[in-house]
Amino acid sequence: MRLEGARMDLIKKIWTARKLILVVMIPLSLLPLPLIHPCSESSCAYVLIVTAVYWVSEAVPLGAAALVPAFLYPLFGVLKSSEVASEYFKDTTLLLMGVICLAASIEKWNLHKRIALRMVMIAGAKPGMLVLGFMCCTTFLSMWLSNTSTTAMVMPIAEAVLQQLICTGIADSLEDSLTVDTQDEESEENQDSSKNHLELLDRKHNVKHKVCMLSEEMNGLTLTPGFGPEFCKESNGYLPEAPISIPAPPKKPKIRRDSLYPTNRDHMICKCLSLSITYAATIGGLITITGTSTNLIFAEQFNNRYPEAKVINFGTWFIFSLPIALIMLMLTWIWLHCLFLGCNFRDTCSLSKKRKTRREILSEKRIHEEYQKLGPISYPEVVTGIFFILMTVLWFTREPGFVPGWTMLFEKKGYRTDATVSVLLGFLLFLIPARKPWPSVFSSESKGDDDDDDDEEEEDPLAPMITWKDFQRLMPWEIVILVGGGYALAAGCKVSGLSMWIGRQLEPMSGLPPWAVTLLACLLVSAVTEFASNPATLTVFLPILSALSETLHINPLHTLIPATMCVSFGVMLPVGNPPNAIVFSYGHVQISDMVKAGFGVNLIGVFVVMLAIMTWGEPLFHLSEFPTWALMPNVTGSL
Repeated sequence: MRLEGARMDLIKKIWTARKLILVVMIPLSLLPLPLIHPCSESSCAYVLIVTAVYWVSEAVPLGAAALVPAFLYPLFGVLKSSEVASEYFKDTTLLLMGVICLAASIEKWNLHKRIALRMVMIAGAKPGMLVLGFMCCTTFLSMWLSNTSTTAMVMPIAEAVLQQLICTGIADSLEDSLTVDTQDEESEENQDSSKNHLELLDRKHNVKHKVCMLSEEMNGLTLTPGFGPEFCKESNGYLPEAPISIPAPPKKPKIRRDSLYPTNRDHMICKCLSLSITYAATIGGLITITGTSTNLIFAEQFNNRYPEAKVINFGTWFIFSLPIALIMLMLTWIWLHCLFLGCNFRDTCSLSKKRKTRREILSEKRIHEEYQKLGPISYPEVVTGIFFILMTVLWFTREPGFVPGWTMLFEKKGYRTDATVSVLLGFLLFLIPARKPWPSVFSSESKGDDDDDDDEEEEDPLAPMITWKDFQRLMPWEIVILVGGGYALAAGCKVSGLSMWIGRQLEPMSGLPPWAVTLLACLLVSAVTEFASNPATLTVFLPILSALSETLHINPLHTLIPATMCVSFGVMLPVGNPPNAIVFSYGHVQISDMVKAGFGVNLIGVFVVMLAIMTWGEPLFHLSEFPTWALMPNVTGSL
């Protein structure tokens, strides 16, 4: 017994220290690779494998693991320390910083709440339309904000609506199936029919009251269930002695005593709405090049590896990905609706306002109350909205491709990028005051009422739209370092010649058609990303897929773009991405629900991405031909 107890204690200690053991044992076990084969390819492969294992296992934080190339590359003589350091801060970092400035202003002044509530008010409170409304607003916000921030912003709004549904069902579950008719004539008929019932009470021997109902609507007498003709005969001599057929009343929804939800349907609505938000955040992140960190990783690594390509910018990515997002949004909504709410779209998606359930009326009232709390649109919200539109327009018109962009106004070409616009507008948000520069009509009245609350604002009338604390709170420095580590790994693979070696090993796949290679890449990436972080997965696979495309003489965009999109489809487990974890923490869904719904969403995503790359993607990026910019030989001396 003591021996078994000691073994169990040892196993527990080993399990507790499993991450530390992994961190130490992985580098030591792989150390013979660069020692037995002392060349730049093996040294780079050693660094790549160690970093990838750290990322996939999350034995150390992602940002810390991204620093491994910063000291191993110089130690093994792959890259100089100065060359590695230059990879950790790129143009996309500046682009991300400018976008975070705008996101901080949107969140600070509650513009995201106004947009979300307004779109939900337009959609209505029918379950199907309510889910679609939340998905649309989440997708729109996720285009500009990070998926995690968007989910964290929208879920409290959705939770308030869900709690209203639950509370209404518990308070009045018997009226859940009844409808409220807005026409006065129908309501009067219901009142008249209810007055035509006669209640007969038997108070003898202190027994329970028994009721016999008379109805004039039918050419006969109707009895309530459970009361036979003997009782009716005993109570009223004019009632017939023969048995009377009793029609069964419509079934009422029953309260579930073993659950927090009034009915099973309420639970299904909660599941459907919760999961729809995380899926919509993922779909929205696909649309813009700044929507998610994986898009930024792809753009920077692609532009570094193929500097002569100049085909990936905000406009081309948006044109390609917007149809994908719209198709995925509709198919995902239909899939979730059929899975949790059934296939009867007529009842759950009706836009008619004549007949609404009591719960739908109260839900709409709750949404309107939340919107009223925001008050009238404020001056900072207007400024944030103007900056939002201005940044989008400048991104689109920089180099649209089919017409000259505004960069043609400058003599030197290639100096201005999307990051230039992003940082400029983000910098202005630190300067523009958050208060109107002109006196307001109601300013004198409000000052008299809120002198105590506005002392700080009166002390600093030129307070800017955002402060450095607002920016610092949202700036994902871990993602910045992670992206930098990916750039460093890609640079090491290129300089050491490891990319060429990997390409030679993949030559047996040359007999496959391009679509088959892309499909295999999509399925592999989408499977790995279910258990590893999205940025880490993409960072590992991008150099491999680039080398594969060059070896098979396939346009690199044919495999890299689908892989970049499919890496975001880690939606089957809470650990797949942070939005999944946020939604799971609210307690409405279980892991089995996420696996079942996420598997369908994953298949939908791969199908739509393959459809896009085989149809409108070909003329947009000229995917049918192997481009000249992909024929550039790998640099083996220096970057």
